[in-house]
Amino acid sequence: MARARVARRIATAAAFGGGGISLLSGAAVGLVLAEVRLAKRVVGGSADVPPRADGRYGSAFAHRTGEPPLRLVFLGDSTAAGQGVHRARETPGALLASGLAAVAERPVKLVNVALPGAQSDDLPRQVELVLDPAVPPPDVAVIMIGANDVTHRMPPATSVRLLSDAVRRLRAAGVEVVVGTCPDLGSVEPVYQPLRWLARRMSRQLAAAQTIAVVGVGGRTVSLGDLLGPEFEARPRELFGPDNYHPSAEGYATAAMAVLPTLCAALGVWPLADERPDVRRGEGFLPVAQAAAEAAAEGGTEVTAAQDAVSGPRGRWVLIKRRRRRLLPDEHPEQAAGDAAGEESAAHRSA
Repeated sequence: MARARVARRIATAAAFGGGGISLLSGAAVGLVLAEVRLAKRVVGGSADVPPRADGRYGSAFAHRTGEPPLRLVFLGDSTAAGQGVHRARETPGALLASGLAAVAERPVKLVNVALPGAQSDDLPRQVELVLDPAVPPPDVAVIMIGANDVTHRMPPATSVRLLSDAVRRLRAAGVEVVVGTCPDLGSVEPVYQPLRWLARRMSRQLAAAQTIAVVGVGGRTVSLGDLLGPEFEARPRELFGPDNYHPSAEGYATAAMAVLPTLCAALGVWPLADERPDVRRGEGFLPVAQAAAEAAAEGGTEVTAAQDAVSGPRGRWVLIKRRRRRLLPDEHPEQAAGDAAGEESAAHRSA
């Protein structure tokens, strides 16, 4: 598979400090730049500050278990920050904090340090923020990064190395890590051919390389590319926000539904029956590069290291899971209390 070979090359270059592998030939640069200028006039982006959703979710569960809240942190770019929506409860951080609280039946404390416009070179700063030595490390981190690396033409090996370093530092601190890989930039509605095709190719190749690197240092990945691709293409008015670039509230909910099972599984609170590979859904063990390429083409696909896996002629073997997408839990009173706590915290911070 061509995508698997390219992803393996990028990941290898990242591991050995390379950064010069390009996903775009020099002959195409002039045409692409012209298309980029045209797309920018139409898409524009958003300068709105994302709502702050930091706070405690599922607070009512504290009276049932007496356990301390799970600590969830978000790192990454505007998608991780929730740019494009106006209510804290509509951001991916709040959606996943509420969902995790409902599944684990424990309160969840959310801290989001993601920065709109961030590229992977901002991850070292964000990791420093969440690994504050004055407080216990978080239980789990969600990272969404990569789109700005593609649009700003960061060398993919550099992008992957920075992400791998961030995941390695978090894992060394005992933090579980789930990475939502680079979304499919070919799904942005006002982008025309050939830029649409090139953007799709580049973002999927980066997503596959991210998967190889992240799994190699102990993290898990969930592909957002295809999930935020055909579905967004088919229903752009519903799943894109007003700027035609960032997801709408429904779009973020769609992505959160895909990430929630992996987030819960990383913490050991997902039903064990769903952890066994289902061959009917094409789940099982594959060489890491092949699994990464398949995941990049199918949204919501999880890739994680296989226990006691060994390397073979085609590289390390991993577990690929095509989890059934679950609806986020309905907002029960305890979740509503959590949302209110998050919005109260946001209001306090902005005061």
